[in-house]
Amino acid sequence: MFNANMVALQTIVRKEWRRFTRIWLQTLLPPAVTMALYFLIFGALIGARIGEIAGFSYMAFVIPGLIMMSVINNSYSNVASSFFSAKYNKSIEELLVSSTPNWVIVLGWVLGGALRGLCVAVIVSMVALFFAQLPWHQPLLMVLVVILAAVLFALAGLINAIFASSFDDVSVVPTFVLTPLTYLGGVFYSIDMLPGFWRDLSLFNPVLYLVNAFRYAILGVSDVNIVHALLGMLLAIVVLAGFALYMMAHSKRLRH
Repeated sequence: MFNANMVALQTIVRKEWRRFTRIWLQTLLPPAVTMALYFLIFGALIGARIGEIAGFSYMAFVIPGLIMMSVINNSYSNVASSFFSAKYNKSIEELLVSSTPNWVIVLGWVLGGALRGLCVAVIVSMVALFFAQLPWHQPLLMVLVVILAAVLFALAGLINAIFASSFDDVSVVPTFVLTPLTYLGGVFYSIDMLPGFWRDLSLFNPVLYLVNAFRYAILGVSDVNIVHALLGMLLAIVVLAGFALYMMAHSKRLRH
């Protein structure tokens, strides 16, 4: 049974890998172009007028947040669109009635989304090297944060796809929830620059902890406690994984 589950897991992950690498012009290249424009406009042009933040040039300060933003968006969208497509064409029902355990299905799609997020992180990081020299403060922590962020938002994308009843529903959460949280998550600024009320309110934004944990791994500076950020990510992954497994077993939106 274990070998059969591993074969099923490898099949799902391989399918997801081939899906987004086959259309790399739509999945891997756009994030690199978009981030290069961000680096150019916010870093090189506007950043030159802003000066330094936390002892680093504005360009160096925003790069970790922009890399994390690309990881979040791509991990999320990969699973949300792929799983909903499988639900829409009813191929997911074939998996549900098979002997494949729900945890294998969830893990397979999440790993597929995380792989896309990691690929984008590598590509955007390489682009960033053309714009600024970074100290890469703690490389191992950097890898850990990227993996946790990719898994976390791949899980969130999966839950979105389970609930969605149309392709429009898939885009609602990224547009009205994910994008505001990302832009208000300290990507372009330090929350120490905000007035007291808004600074305290920002601490309730989960993306703030991802961005600052990654910024600390690269630059060595952070607005939040890194241990709390890592524990928060781990807790969120456990909660979302449990909820995703529950929905896989009980949601009527997957069974017609």
